[in-house]
Amino acid sequence: MNRPLATLLCLAALWSAPVLAQHNAPKEAAPDKERGEQTAADYAAQGQAQLQARLAMQARTGKAKNLIIFIGDGMGVSTLTAGRIWEGQKAGRDGESNETAIDAMPYSAMVKTYSHDFQVADSAATATALVTGTKTRSGMLSVAPAALRGKCETAAGRDVPTLFEQAESAGKALGVISTARITHATPASTYAHSVDRNWESDSELPAGAACRDIARQLVEWPHAKGLKLVLGGGRAAFMPATQSDPEYADKKGARKDGRDLVAEWKKKHPKGQYVWNASQFAALNPADSAPVFGLFEPSHMQFEADRAKDKAGEPSLAEMVELAVKKLGSSEQGYVLMVEGGRIDHAHHGGNAHRALDDTVALDAAIAKVLEMVNLDETLILVTADHSHVFTIAGYPPRGNSIFGLASITEDGEPITAKDGKAYTTLGYANGPGARVNEPRADPAQEDTAALNYLQQSLVPTSGETHGGEDVVVKAAGPQAHLFHGTIEQHSIYHIAKHILGL
Repeated sequence: MNRPLATLLCLAALWSAPVLAQHNAPKEAAPDKERGEQTAADYAAQGQAQLQARLAMQARTGKAKNLIIFIGDGMGVSTLTAGRIWEGQKAGRDGESNETAIDAMPYSAMVKTYSHDFQVADSAATATALVTGTKTRSGMLSVAPAALRGKCETAAGRDVPTLFEQAESAGKALGVISTARITHATPASTYAHSVDRNWESDSELPAGAACRDIARQLVEWPHAKGLKLVLGGGRAAFMPATQSDPEYADKKGARKDGRDLVAEWKKKHPKGQYVWNASQFAALNPADSAPVFGLFEPSHMQFEADRAKDKAGEPSLAEMVELAVKKLGSSEQGYVLMVEGGRIDHAHHGGNAHRALDDTVALDAAIAKVLEMVNLDETLILVTADHSHVFTIAGYPPRGNSIFGLASITEDGEPITAKDGKAYTTLGYANGPGARVNEPRADPAQEDTAALNYLQQSLVPTSGETHGGEDVVVKAAGPQAHLFHGTIEQHSIYHIAKHILGL
């Protein structure tokens, strides 16, 4: 089983670190062992372990056969931090010192996320930057910025080749996974070219528009072998409006043109397997070379916190990734796989930190699964976000406090409330549905702030919380992962990854 080199070295260093720590730790009073307090020697050992791991680290310098890019939609730095703490607390460990699979990846860079025309970008423009190497206008998918959003007549000749299209031309197998609709902005950027991200089915196209909708582009993708594996939500965009959904009798397809794109996909791939529920997914044979098309919901897949309640069942993100690596890994020329934790973003937009962090933990579990499976001498793994959110971790909560709890003391350890005499939570949003309009602020001390449906308070009342414009992080492991360092443009990720793949 392969693990990130940095993690293995860190573990090895931890075994010998107490000897080093003896020479660096100050004398101190005995810690309160009942509370599990760490000592100065413990911290020195931890620091020495991380030093030794970095001194021993050797960069892999070869080319990559495979690329897996994980995108936590909206997974900014504050989400990474809060997700780390929640992952540890959820497992009964110290959350603050918890190490996630993302943390264990050895190389990182800060990434600028502005689009061609916006300081704070959307997922379409940022995903386009990641897969095409160029910035574009917000709301557009894999087209040059010379086109105009929503103007079909400006689209001709403006398509920009994607990394997936180029990888297919090089003989690599391709996969796309998302917990959002598979026609949603981030996954759609890999195979579709559209001047409007909202044109997911023909019913959303302007009257008389000659442009093709996104679902149609997936099924009609002109590249020879097509996408070998597609897993996500979004059945409705592939079904005619006259057809009932197989899971929900009260829901129908979204297509007005009468086309059954699932049937068309099956005809195009006679040996392919289409699945829409957990039992069908579980029956798939990873050794089978036939393509797989899985659509588990009419719209987005369930949030991780709600997945177990789904009537037909849905695979976890880790389960989908495991299948993908096994199926795509048989390709002699290698593979390129995108995996999106799409619902982190949706929970943040709803001002619901609990679901956002549960989905962050689920994404980390998928990354951990991949790190167990692949050979990092031939597989480049990238983990990044398309953009951030206006999500904050504030106040002075004591260590071990629930990440969903109250920031109830000052930095001096004294009890504190806000100037209105009420408590406030550690987690909050600068804007969003958690704000009150023309009424006093609620007192979180009188509410269950750890409840799954709790909405963190926000400052500015908006129907949906917005994206944040600060830099995000890209983490990297595998061949030439050391090229990801410093502060880079988002579209540079494409160029670096393409170079490492030797395309």
